[in-house]
Amino acid sequence: MNLQPVPGSAPDARGDEVLCTERLWLIPVTLPMVEAVLSGDRVALERLTRARGPEAWPGPELIHRGFGASIEAVRAAPIQRLWGDRLMVSRDGERRLVGSVVFHGKPDEDGVAEVGYGVEQASQGRGFATEATRACVAWAFDQGHVTTVRATTFPFHRASLRVIEKLGMRLHDTVPDPLWGDRLIYGVDRASWV
Repeated sequence: MNLQPVPGSAPDARGDEVLCTERLWLIPVTLPMVEAVLSGDRVALERLTRARGPEAWPGPELIHRGFGASIEAVRAAPIQRLWGDRLMVSRDGERRLVGSVVFHGKPDEDGVAEVGYGVEQASQGRGFATEATRACVAWAFDQGHVTTVRATTFPFHRASLRVIEKLGMRLHDTVPDPLWGDRLIYGVDRASWV
């Protein structure tokens, strides 16, 4: 896996650069990209990412779940809220958006970051989530102040659990959720990361 920036890529306003894996470009998420998704502006998103948008259009609910904050919070502090977030763009054939990796904001004062990921339905089952999340977690640890990366899921979400296991994360805690049952909190610290 090549975690070097894509040749010719420029850092965005936060200093993030495009990461490159075997099959993906991982493009930093910007506020204009989030705004394009929220407004349903496929043309703007495709222009900003230089890639074809997903078949199923994400909506405000996905934005809220993905970023763990309201759009107002993202607008008020984009550098804080969009820290490390990346869109997955396929490198094979036509450039197309296949998913995203988000960190739910900058790490806390203890250096703990929480990562989440999603892949559009047509691209699921190909290992994109694992490939992209592995690169983004490595990037996070390279930032120096990140001590632990966590991921949260539910026992019934088998695909998410497979990604977490492939990343070498271990179960840290189980928290009851009134709607979905137990919420599983996994993590990996810098010393254990491979």
